[in-house]
Amino acid sequence: MIIVIGGPTGVGKTKLSVELAKKYDGIIINGDAMQVYKEMNIATAKIKEEEKEGIEHYLFDICDLEDVYTIYDYQKDVRKLLKKYSDKNIIIVGGSGLYQKAALYNYKFDEEDQTDFSNYDELSNEELYKMVLEKDKDNKVHINNRKRLIRLLNKKEISHEKSELLYDNVVFIGLTTSRDNLYNIINKRVDKMVEEGLIEEAKYFYDKKVNCKALNTVIGYKELFKYFDGQLTKDEALDLIKKNSRHYAKRQYTWYNNQLPTIWVETNYRDFSKTVDEVISIIENKKIS
Repeated sequence: MIIVIGGPTGVGKTKLSVELAKKYDGIIINGDAMQVYKEMNIATAKIKEEEKEGIEHYLFDICDLEDVYTIYDYQKDVRKLLKKYSDKNIIIVGGSGLYQKAALYNYKFDEEDQTDFSNYDELSNEELYKMVLEKDKDNKVHINNRKRLIRLLNKKEISHEKSELLYDNVVFIGLTTSRDNLYNIINKRVDKMVEEGLIEEAKYFYDKKVNCKALNTVIGYKELFKYFDGQLTKDEALDLIKKNSRHYAKRQYTWYNNQLPTIWVETNYRDFSKTVDEVISIIENKKIS
């Protein structure tokens, strides 16, 4: 059985994945494009060692910052794990829906062009548009044509005709909450990240003068880099992180709703065990049917 846990930030995906792994004696595979990179811990909300509760976790911290780890690489790595642990229950958890879909559906890539594929989910249309103009200043694509912008940033497109699921017994779970509650959670989450050392983490990379796609993609670093450069005050940078995180959450909802057969479960923040029980009930009913 393969259980995919998706949804926006702050809804309890990581906690649910551990509970399900304990329930079904499973392993956990990272489903977040940025958590494959070492050192980027706080900004990516990467699971802490003590939170793993002895569960085997895969595809976390496997790349150095300067490495180019593509969606094609992710697809290959996940499929190897699915084959190796075909006798196990597997939980794929994270907010990068495109990566999850590429791993489980019939997405095909041109191996010669694999380094040109990457995750753009966290970038705004304005940022994508700027990147396109840097690549081709005469391009006339409209700033609101997000799909076209991303295609232009890749030399070749992904082939996913009919989007056929390649594996049996897969359940797609999405955790959710009301918009107002989610936005409040995101704001508080950013404040907590600051308490845990987000600014210091970003400054560490800034001082090392590391310039790579991973760092320039993650919400939290790029805004603070502007603060370090004197373009924003600290409060302005933190407000921008919250704003960009909220916008990213909206895009995540849209993607999961349109691209995967997601079964949505509202997170019970007062008693998370009820959320776990509801998800288990869905999984068990899915297995029976």
